[in-house]
Amino acid sequence: MNPLRTNQWGIKYSSCMSNDFVVSRLRPFGETIFATMTQRAVEAGAINLGQGFPDEDGPRRMLEIASEQILGGNNQYSAGRGDASLRAAVARDHLERFDLEYNPDSEVLITVGATEAITATVLGLVEPGDEVIVLEPYYDAYAAAIALAGATRVAVPLQEVENSWDVDVDKLHAAVTKKTRMIIVNSPHNPTGSVFSKKALKQLAGVARAYDLLVLSDEVYEHLVFDDQKHVSVAKLPGMWDRTVTVSSAAKTFNVTGWKTGWALAPEPLLEAVLKAKQFMSYVGATPFQPAVAHAIEHEQKWVSKMSKGLELKRDILRTALDKAGLKTHDSMGTYFIVADIGDRDGAEFCFELIEKVGVAAIPVQAFVDHPKKWSSKVRFAFCKKEETLREAAERLKGIKKL
Repeated sequence: MNPLRTNQWGIKYSSCMSNDFVVSRLRPFGETIFATMTQRAVEAGAINLGQGFPDEDGPRRMLEIASEQILGGNNQYSAGRGDASLRAAVARDHLERFDLEYNPDSEVLITVGATEAITATVLGLVEPGDEVIVLEPYYDAYAAAIALAGATRVAVPLQEVENSWDVDVDKLHAAVTKKTRMIIVNSPHNPTGSVFSKKALKQLAGVARAYDLLVLSDEVYEHLVFDDQKHVSVAKLPGMWDRTVTVSSAAKTFNVTGWKTGWALAPEPLLEAVLKAKQFMSYVGATPFQPAVAHAIEHEQKWVSKMSKGLELKRDILRTALDKAGLKTHDSMGTYFIVADIGDRDGAEFCFELIEKVGVAAIPVQAFVDHPKKWSSKVRFAFCKKEETLREAAERLKGIKKL
């Protein structure tokens, strides 16, 4: 048996090697919570509602184009900034949807997924000793990127508004110091499923302008908004285009998480800094997937709309099951995720027990925070699965009442 270690969030994970060789800035980071819960789910034969990946493929023609590109010999390095057709498609899409103009030759960069874009942005624009504000709960890759940059993470908790969450602008303002360099914002928000209000985002933009801060806007769930909500792109807010790096990807939009094809958009001076870091991380991404994603952006928006509507139904199936199981659910207005409150129990312990005794995997929200006490009773479930999978999970979740 491998020894159990405890990471910075109090989540236990297995490790087969000493931590002594790991550089100090990465020692707090253990195995990701996604890997831990997925492995437990596989071992127990549980339905995995923890990790956010769909179990249905994306548009058929997109998949065919990728196959044609491979069989047609397009298997070598692409251009360093990414395939020209994909950069042009990303730029046109932002012009059409947000009236934001980006030069595809100098202001769009194709990356190995959104995570690489995030990491390269932090490494390219944040100096050691700088502070980076994250909104808590936050995607765990933000913390790792900040640590790799030798910077300091400052976590500002979201505030609960009605039955969801929004930016706490007063706490955000109070967190800014002379060392603050960047704010990372993610809306639609993982892990809570909230969509930040335009009012709060405008106020966040005001803080960034007042203190001359950069903003990294993670918008990977930009198309997955429900109940007539509207996605707000931070770069579109007054005075924000020239200080914002916008990140997104094909993964969640077109059901291709394994393709690891993402992008960053920013004014040329900012994007040059991102490129400086990115080019030494992977140089280029997978070449044959990029023309396929370009096709999807330009020709598969009806598919995306239909998929998003389907996710609303799936959300409702899972929410009903969780409610019937006796949990209190929060509103999910976007993403793949819904958060439930489990009451007077620890989220990590509950999730391990849920796998072993109920046969369903979920993720404790405390894995995404620096202040776990406030979030220890919150658990994230993913509804981006086939309807029959969710209905089977609903049957199993009835067993929660026996825990």
